[in-house]
Amino acid sequence: MTMDLTKIIRNVPDFPKEGIQFKDISTVLQNPEAFKFCIDQFAEKFKDLGITTILGAESRGFIFGAPLAHKMGIAFSMIRKPGKLPYDKISQSYELEYGTDSIEIHTDAVKEGEKVLLVDDLLATGGTIEACIKLVEKLGAEVAGVGFVIELLGLDGIEKLKDYNVVSLCQIEVDE
Repeated sequence: MTMDLTKIIRNVPDFPKEGIQFKDISTVLQNPEAFKFCIDQFAEKFKDLGITTILGAESRGFIFGAPLAHKMGIAFSMIRKPGKLPYDKISQSYELEYGTDSIEIHTDAVKEGEKVLLVDDLLATGGTIEACIKLVEKLGAEVAGVGFVIELLGLDGIEKLKDYNVVSLCQIEVDE
């Protein structure tokens, strides 16, 4: 089955600030066929990579990563913003357009040598997912794949991921 997700994803002009064209995935989640399509497509595209754990990037990566892990019968763990994880953790800072941010992961979320799939809803500049990759590699695991529902074209985030197996379920121009 094929589906054009770009016809389902809602564009919200001037959110969260003027000039931004926000890509709202809530319309995908409200459409059971579209949501199932996303999970099924990721499962099919990553099924033969020997993945043992899926990591979801906060917070929309949880929405797609957890049901995907369930479908594939493998573990799911979270990469969160600072101060949200209760156990022993490591962190990674990354650059934003105006400043820096950081993310954290539990030290036991993945084990050395494991093959990991990173999942998030959207690839823009690639800063967040690049930080996620660094966390996985600090723990001695391998990033076997990276999955996005949306890849925003024109921001060159994909360039930061050229050494990885990346699947984007749809591509949208940044200003569409």
